[in-house]
Amino acid sequence: MFIDEELRERFELSINRIKEIAEETAAGTDYFKHAAAHVIYVLQAYGCLDNAEKKLSLEELRERNEKVFAELQKDGYEKSYLNPDYAEEKLGSFGKVMSFLYFELYNLPMLITDDKAFDIVILMELLLEVYIIHTSEDRPSLKAVEEAVYYYAFDYSEELIRERIEEILLPVEGLAYDICVNADLGSEDYLYSYGEYIGDNERGLSRYLAELPEEEIDKIAATFVNGFRKGFITMNVPFEGKKTVNIRYSIGQERIVRAAIKRFDEIGLKPILYRYAISRVNRKQVIRQGFTNISYNMQCDYDHRNDDAFFLNKRMVERKLDIMKRVYEEYREDAAVYAGPAVIESFGETTVEPVTKDSASVYTDPQQKLYVDYSVRSGEIVNEYIPGDKYSFTIIAFPVPEVHPDFEAVFEETVRLNTLDSDKYERIHQHIIDALDPAAYVKVEGRNGNKTDMHVTMRKLADPEHESQFENCTADVNIPVGEVFTSPVLEGTHGTLHVSHVYLNGLLFKDLKMDFEDGCIRGFNCGNFDDEEKNKAYIRENVLQNRDSLPLGEFAIGTNTAAYSMANKYDIMGKLPILIMEKTGPHFAVGDTCYRHAEDSRIFNPDGKEIVSKENSFSALRDTEPEKAYFNCHTDITIPFDELGRIYAVYQDGTEVDIIRDGRFVLAGTEELNEDL
Repeated sequence: MFIDEELRERFELSINRIKEIAEETAAGTDYFKHAAAHVIYVLQAYGCLDNAEKKLSLEELRERNEKVFAELQKDGYEKSYLNPDYAEEKLGSFGKVMSFLYFELYNLPMLITDDKAFDIVILMELLLEVYIIHTSEDRPSLKAVEEAVYYYAFDYSEELIRERIEEILLPVEGLAYDICVNADLGSEDYLYSYGEYIGDNERGLSRYLAELPEEEIDKIAATFVNGFRKGFITMNVPFEGKKTVNIRYSIGQERIVRAAIKRFDEIGLKPILYRYAISRVNRKQVIRQGFTNISYNMQCDYDHRNDDAFFLNKRMVERKLDIMKRVYEEYREDAAVYAGPAVIESFGETTVEPVTKDSASVYTDPQQKLYVDYSVRSGEIVNEYIPGDKYSFTIIAFPVPEVHPDFEAVFEETVRLNTLDSDKYERIHQHIIDALDPAAYVKVEGRNGNKTDMHVTMRKLADPEHESQFENCTADVNIPVGEVFTSPVLEGTHGTLHVSHVYLNGLLFKDLKMDFEDGCIRGFNCGNFDDEEKNKAYIRENVLQNRDSLPLGEFAIGTNTAAYSMANKYDIMGKLPILIMEKTGPHFAVGDTCYRHAEDSRIFNPDGKEIVSKENSFSALRDTEPEKAYFNCHTDITIPFDELGRIYAVYQDGTEVDIIRDGRFVLAGTEELNEDL
């Protein structure tokens, strides 16, 4: 691991001092003894102290896995410094910052398996620096500890941000590539090479895929890769010159990834496989963008979502943006040949309703504004080097064993959903689009206690013979098939959007309600907490991304009644990913439109009509006031069919044409969709 001699020396100095701390008996050093012991055990377990990781049996690998990650398990977490409640109980006002430090240290197994010697050393040195602050004074200074954390992030942001951008852009044959291409995927052993916690979902999924016939795996990979390639055609993006594709997946799905790599190679694309961001310098809230395990502690992730509050100030924001700009410029040519992300999602794992803890880190009001500012400006930098109209993407999802006792049946049903007849849906969608295109507005109304009452303003087409407001979405970038969607006119769009329960960005929202005026959110609430202010703060942080409002970026009608039927059959509606969920009824997205940074690309439906509803009054500012044009978020909120009363188009003369009534498609030409209902 330590090719660099200076790093080796720093490591040796640090580990020797950490070994001494583990033996300390002085009062008030319990935290440091515990952290030191954990660091030593992990380094020893992964062969970093004797420079030779021993070949372990499967039983030994499982035992190491359980012991290393014991504090992420439910019982262990309650009495762990990872838990800010426990840290505050034991350390008082130091709880937040010390919990942050321990959370960063707990990532050591991943840093070791990713061969990130520098990251390991600077974390060990930070632990020692904080230890010195605590033990060199009778009354240690909280400010001094927080400054140590701040300057750790500030001083090393150059290396950490550069490292992350290189991971994103360069097709290095590292850990994940070696596993997906070369490992024996029929053996459980390979799973423990990731340095992540491996649970029943990862083991069960890997075992199930290992037993599938090769032709079945290849069929899945073909659907996935063909969807990606078709995206370039659908979005009218040139494919020539593209050389790399980022494959994102969940641990356990490697057999699909292996087959996909072969197919991508056939069309000239090399895979980029990187782990989700580990360091809080690079990580955004609870988002895991990259390969990840499935069996992680969601409450722990949520507790630490705002840990960058320790170093989020204007100076840090400007430094990060400057580094981003310089590194992307350095890798300009690599960015230009990037074809986009190809994502294999997982769904069905047990989710939690997160507890919002007063002991956890939280942004101040100025920091919330800085977060938004950084999000917008960093998005502009990325779009400068990887323009949104110059790449494609595709997303597909498969269940994990925890989804249902009859997991195999659900998996087979999901494969069927992902390979439905696109031609059939294209034909049915056209009937819906033909009814919607002439509308002055569309009304969406709920039933069975759903209070939705939305008035969605449509554009007047200048050339109805050759233009359309809605995209006929079949199985290309968004798999499975099944929706028609548009970017609605904001001005005049108003009403209430309501759902009884929905998972957004992995978090449960109960009785979610949003009020719109001129297409923008003007009020919001939910029923997760007894305290109304906590409900609003929960939405503001996790849906509005620390903003007071967002515009309506998309209005769509999902048509995949087969997915809805499957979800009801196995009672897994609450476990569906948004990718499938959005196809099971009408949905509204808050944030950017589906055409963010690609508004000027000419896109056509299968009938030859050009889609002209690609922007709104915010994205129209992209050339004159780019800082106001985009929000760098897009969250779909779906109304399921059993909560849907009516969707109908209203024409200029007052004529009403029903698309859906009482949860059933009633428009002529769409009746086939009711067969699965």
